[in-house]
Amino acid sequence: MRGVQFLVAFVFLALAASFAFASDPSPLQDFCVALNDIKDGVFVNGKFCKDPKLATAKDFFFSGLDIARNTSNPLGSVVTPANVAQIPGLNTLGISLARVDYAPYGGLNPPHTHPRATEILTVLEGTLYVGFVTSNPDNRLITKVLNPGDVFVFPVGLIHFQFNVGKTKAVAIAALSSQNPGVITIANAVFGSTPPIRSDVLAKAFQVDKNIVDHLQKQFWYDNN
Repeated sequence: MRGVQFLVAFVFLALAASFAFASDPSPLQDFCVALNDIKDGVFVNGKFCKDPKLATAKDFFFSGLDIARNTSNPLGSVVTPANVAQIPGLNTLGISLARVDYAPYGGLNPPHTHPRATEILTVLEGTLYVGFVTSNPDNRLITKVLNPGDVFVFPVGLIHFQFNVGKTKAVAIAALSSQNPGVITIANAVFGSTPPIRSDVLAKAFQVDKNIVDHLQKQFWYDNN
């Protein structure tokens, strides 16, 4: 009887382990250069793959992360991504980069999440106040002031932000654990969705007057990505 119980437990654990690793398997080929044209392509990880024999250095190259961006916008920040949309060869490789420029005196990369990636941020210039909020029920805010050379990690899926508290511009490079990490900017998603979320729903969720929600939904929600 013990042998049967052990076998059942072993099979259960094996199945559990297989499900745990099934969500994001390692690629079974050297690379899978993303292709928008479905002709002669194979669909893998949300993209069609180019014939490996036709791949060139251009498929694995991106230039421009050294270029400072114009931060003259309502948020005072600009994100320059280098993901599968810019580098087709990243498809299935589970990694990407982004440069973030922040204006002096309050440039903000607003509260947002990456549903498919953990982010590790390295500050190159300036001083940033950064942080993330843990999940329910604690909702604990974890923050740090970063200077050039400092590194900070934002766990996958958690709401996080960066704010320039210095008198000069700031620059950071972010590495993300997905070729297509996705981004959900909280204010844009809640108050700027299309079509809009019913104002009575948001008024009850935020415990505020409906007129405040109506006002927020009429604003222009800038996207810095």
